[in-house]
Amino acid sequence: MALLWTKNLEVGVDLIDQQHKKWFEKADQLFEAGKSGKSKEYIVKMFDFLDEYTRTHFKDEERYMQSINYPELSSQKQMHEGFIKKLKELRSEYEKDGVNLTVILNSNQFILDWLTKHISQADKKIGEFAKNLK
Repeated sequence: MALLWTKNLEVGVDLIDQQHKKWFEKADQLFEAGKSGKSKEYIVKMFDFLDEYTRTHFKDEERYMQSINYPELSSQKQMHEGFIKKLKELRSEYEKDGVNLTVILNSNQFILDWLTKHISQADKKIGEFAKNLK
């Protein structure tokens, strides 16, 4: 299951799009590691990356939304907090149970769902709003 960035996921805000592309790249590396039997080595790196990068991305994205007076900022913040909470749960599951198929599948599915659904349904609205300001 390759996770590839496609042009239809572009938000239209350069910083956000570049960060989303980086997220896709890392998520795809996790999926590829799983296919080649290297998930055990890679999942810790993925959790570390997601923990750090997600917080940076969310802060940048929220700062941008604030700068344009985006009306759905509080809703976005709640979604971001939900992502961070779920990420902590997955990491806790990994630390408790170790790497197993369930942890890998749950992590992959969560990341895939978040990236595709959140970007296409929530983040694209940011770009549409910003475009209408011009």
